Amino acid sequence: MSATPGLKIRIVTGGLFALSALAFAAAATALSAMFDWPDVLREPAEVVLPAFTASGPALIWAWFAAAWTYGLLTIPVLLLPAALGLQGNPVVKVATYAGAASVLLSLIGFLRWVFVVPALASSYATGDGQTRAAVSAAWTAQHQFGGALLGEHLGQLLVIGWSAAVSIVILRSGILPRWVGAAGLATSSIYLLNQGDILATAVPGFPVWDLAGLIGSTGWGLWIAVLGISILLKRSRASSPAPTSHIHTALTALPKELTP
Repeated sequence: MSATPGLKIRIVTGGLFALSALAFAAAATALSAMFDWPDVLREPAEVVLPAFTASGPALIWAWFAAAWTYGLLTIPVLLLPAALGLQGNPVVKVATYAGAASVLLSLIGFLRWVFVVPALASSYATGDGQTRAAVSAAWTAQHQFGGALLGEHLGQLLVIGWSAAVSIVILRSGILPRWVGAAGLATSSIYLLNQGDILATAVPGFPVWDLAGLIGSTGWGLWIAVLGISILLKRSRASSPAPTSHIHTALTALPKELTP
């Protein structure tokens, strides 16, 4: 017997949440090993660009993989209201727009390493002192705009807002296990503290908790995987007949004079 449309949406949504979280974790691990990411993001051009050139084309493909494994999140984020039967919930609707926008902004931040940084790294490697100074200024400008502003500040703030809204809805409605909602709020709160590191790139001396990025992003990625698994488990429970349906079937089979 084929699955109902609602069941298919839950399977796709839960599966893609889990898949994208695992795939992005693998790509991020590769970037960390090859390029000391994310610590390298706070290094100056004279450190980043030579290291980028030395890593060769493999690093560009690693950034490409990181970008699109994260970009895959767009699909389950957009499907989540239908998967949970919350299409009419205004909070979920606004949060979905925020979540989709956050993925797009982060995608821009990742893909500049594929389409913008290689040209800058090449010019820096072959240029004289004056050229390198100009490239360094261009690097800083695109890094602060495409990376710190769009990808990290706006991208992270919007995805934290999405996570918090979804978690609150889960806690209030019980549509998924409430501990999933509590975990989402906890990881979102820690992830929010990473904004200190981002703001410090524009406001020197801004308070920074060095572990906020590592703990927050890792915890958030695990929560995304847990969210997906919870949706899949909800699908399994939904596909099983409710106990009350058996009682109703038994009652209707009784003679009329024995039924209430």
